[in-house]
Amino acid sequence: METIRLTTAQALVRFLANQYSERDGQEQRLIPGAWGIFGHGNVAGIGQALLQAAVTQEADLPYYLARNEQGMVHAAVAYAKMRDRLAAFACTASTGPGSTNMITGAALATTNRLPVLLLPSDMFATRAADPVLQQLEDTRGGDVTVNDTFRAVSKYFDRISRPEQLIPAALAAMRVLTDPVETGAVTLALPQDVQAEAYDWPVAFFRRRVWHIGRPVPEPQAIQRAAALLRTARKPLVVAGGGAVYSGAEIQLRAFAEATGIPVADTHAGKGAVSWDQPCAVGGIGSTGSYAANELAKDADVVLGIGTRYSDFTTASHTVFGNPDVTFVNLNVARLDAVKHSAEPLVADARLGIEALAGALTDWEVDQGYRDRIRQLIARTREIEDKCFASDRNTGELPAQTQILGALNDVLGDRDVVINAAGSMPGDLQQLWRARDPKAYHVEYAYSCMGYEIAAGVGVKLADPSREVVVLVGDGSYLMMAQEIVTMVSEGLKVIIVLVQNHGFASIGALSESLGSQRFGTKYRFRNGDSGLIDGDVLPVDLAANASSLGADVLHAASVDEFRTAMEKAKANDRTTVVHVETDLYGPNPPAHGWWDVPVSQASALDSTRGAYETYAAHKLTQRHYL
Repeated sequence: METIRLTTAQALVRFLANQYSERDGQEQRLIPGAWGIFGHGNVAGIGQALLQAAVTQEADLPYYLARNEQGMVHAAVAYAKMRDRLAAFACTASTGPGSTNMITGAALATTNRLPVLLLPSDMFATRAADPVLQQLEDTRGGDVTVNDTFRAVSKYFDRISRPEQLIPAALAAMRVLTDPVETGAVTLALPQDVQAEAYDWPVAFFRRRVWHIGRPVPEPQAIQRAAALLRTARKPLVVAGGGAVYSGAEIQLRAFAEATGIPVADTHAGKGAVSWDQPCAVGGIGSTGSYAANELAKDADVVLGIGTRYSDFTTASHTVFGNPDVTFVNLNVARLDAVKHSAEPLVADARLGIEALAGALTDWEVDQGYRDRIRQLIARTREIEDKCFASDRNTGELPAQTQILGALNDVLGDRDVVINAAGSMPGDLQQLWRARDPKAYHVEYAYSCMGYEIAAGVGVKLADPSREVVVLVGDGSYLMMAQEIVTMVSEGLKVIIVLVQNHGFASIGALSESLGSQRFGTKYRFRNGDSGLIDGDVLPVDLAANASSLGADVLHAASVDEFRTAMEKAKANDRTTVVHVETDLYGPNPPAHGWWDVPVSQASALDSTRGAYETYAAHKLTQRHYL
């Protein structure tokens, strides 16, 4: 057997550079590069291996320097999302805090079922210098390290304590990264001494490997059962989730909806699977869903879920589907999701499943009365949206966030990508954003992680440089993680960042008020010397100056018209540009058409809390299991 002597790190880099994925005859690099921040735990291991690969060209694995370990994982996940989970970056970090900084990103990846390869450095396998810098000493066992915290948030975890262990571990890692059912964060913990240890590797380990990502075919009997249920429906509804987008089922879904007349609602991950202006498109569903989608959900007798995991925001905490006899048919590549809500499961690729259902329903469609109701509900929804966008406030007042979103809808093109993750904007966007392209709406709402947005802008732009990328970020998320602006600048990436500053947590502030907690602790203010509360004057924080100091061009807007002008300038610019606009902390936001279960204190000395509990108890009466 032919061998080659390399360190473990050099072998890993060479292996990763030769991995490819394939679907529908299209091949691409599975691991297009490596993000990293170097410290003593990886600078002489993975760092040296990446340098050697670049200098000698023995392996093609480009290196990208991030400014925060969590941020680089977010960038990698955003890249994978844009590439339909067919490619995944590697992320390397040093021991201790460098590695544990990646845990939030790992949880986000796994929750969203998006692939990322994490390479946290670990303590000495030999324990020759025990304890080393940043080592956790655990009295329960000598083999415990901080990297064990990755186990809970990874779909696959392994610690490489000997060089030869890398061979089965690396192959297992690729298996999980390319499995649409099991994918998520994959963690290979690498002790710093093992990274630098040499070994005689089989040359065959480094051969070009193509990981074929198939499309599971629906079982004929399952199609018959699903079609039979749909044929009984008088008021059916489709809920399109991320699986409809990842499988590339947009054309098939639109044709299915047009042929059958079944309206299509969407989750955050599924928005854009059907263009917003199609007659079948009824918008977002659930806690922050549209009027049309939620009204249809109230009466739906058969719900066809396509590639959705039915989060509590999608079901409005099990209240949005109000028909006592509602039945579910779930088309999903993962059986975990296919059987939810006591559904008739259809375990298959979304595109193939839709095609098969369409074939089984060629002579069936909803009646004209239902089509008319769908059209009426959509018309009413458009009126609600237009009112949210309208500029009917007195001169001199701060614009509402909804007005800014309306202006963005107007100035951005069909292929331009809008990115968001947390705060009040996801709720506004789910109701108001008019997506025509399945990749134009990039809202991370499985983990809803503050700080995701700017880092994600890096990953999205790398995944598709041909698109305009617009990051929507509030001041709360900006303060969590803005460092990757430096990465945008250093890599020459043109991203537009819309920085919406309202001097507080708008979403949680409004939620706090509705739950009787009076917006406590949700404003950016000085501490009040009299009351002791954080409700004094507004803090003199200049986030625009901060963005400028990180290397971005900065434009200011004080009104909706100024914002439109600034956006046109930003689009014409060839550098990362921040458009800073202040909005009203108190909204108004779009009207609520759904509920979200956030428990309220059952006992309280505050009138506001007691009143909120009465409202909460009334909503709980409508909550149910779907059995």
